[in-house]
Amino acid sequence: MDINCHLDHADLQDDLRKVFGTGYFIENVSKMHGGAQKAVYKVDCTNGFCCVLYVWDLAVNFFQEEVRKNEDIIERSYGADLFKLNNEYLTQQGIGTPTLYDLNTERNRYPFDYALVEYVAGQKAEAYFHDSNSRVRDQLFQRIGDMLTGMHADVSDAYGKLNLKASNTEKCHQLQMNNAITQLAYASQYMNRIRENQDRLLDILYKLESRILPRAQYGFIHGELGPDHVLVNNKLEPLLIDIEGAMFFDIEHEHSFLEMRFGDYYRYLKNDALDPNRMLFYRFHHHISLTSGGLKLLHRGFPDKQFAKGLADHHSRLALRFME
Repeated sequence: MDINCHLDHADLQDDLRKVFGTGYFIENVSKMHGGAQKAVYKVDCTNGFCCVLYVWDLAVNFFQEEVRKNEDIIERSYGADLFKLNNEYLTQQGIGTPTLYDLNTERNRYPFDYALVEYVAGQKAEAYFHDSNSRVRDQLFQRIGDMLTGMHADVSDAYGKLNLKASNTEKCHQLQMNNAITQLAYASQYMNRIRENQDRLLDILYKLESRILPRAQYGFIHGELGPDHVLVNNKLEPLLIDIEGAMFFDIEHEHSFLEMRFGDYYRYLKNDALDPNRMLFYRFHHHISLTSGGLKLLHRGFPDKQFAKGLADHHSRLALRFME
């Protein structure tokens, strides 16, 4: 048993028995890479069954400060409530995502929510970037493209999280405008070139925002969809993970991120009906936000310091390139 697991062995065993039956006994629990916002463990049972334990413990969230500030507004992309809501919605829409077996939000023994979720034996989509079988590669990324086309075609005349759409009165992109200003101010405290060019970068931000025309229809997006957030099962079917931030929003927000993260393979995901002004605005926003995000990970003890520093350095260079 992993001594660092959030749950006591006996409590986890009791949950397995209640959810799956008396024949399920824990053989091993191991920590999985869970990103920056939740803890993730693989649970192996003696009968060969495996599942995943998700733990939403704010104490180990590297963005807990932002979560506390944004607790009741659209920017929040953390929490068991959003996971359950989006898991159910994506499943209903026929979008692949690991099955939610059980969610515990009682907090009578632990000060956090946790869930038992399907374990998908496979790799993340990024592993297929270098697959030697071009037919397999083509098939997978075309399936991801088809999945996204269907998800983004699910539209609403209001934007926001599934449980908050009716409360949003600002322009959709104004949320990211406000966020970019906040993140630029943070980055300027720690990076000389950002600080020296902060006013110019703000001018660019306002200029890009001024070109955006009103819109009254929004697609359903994942919110942070890189190839590390797509699991691929043994049938070569893509499944979305880290879905807490999913919502109705400008699909250009998603596509500008996809374009960055999927590189050459974005050609399978492209949408020819995108607004180029929104694409450019959101691309600039992503660079600023990821610069700040990398710095925050670095400052808050993220274990992979090289990754955090590389993230901040890379996106600061790309943000500054907009001045050219």
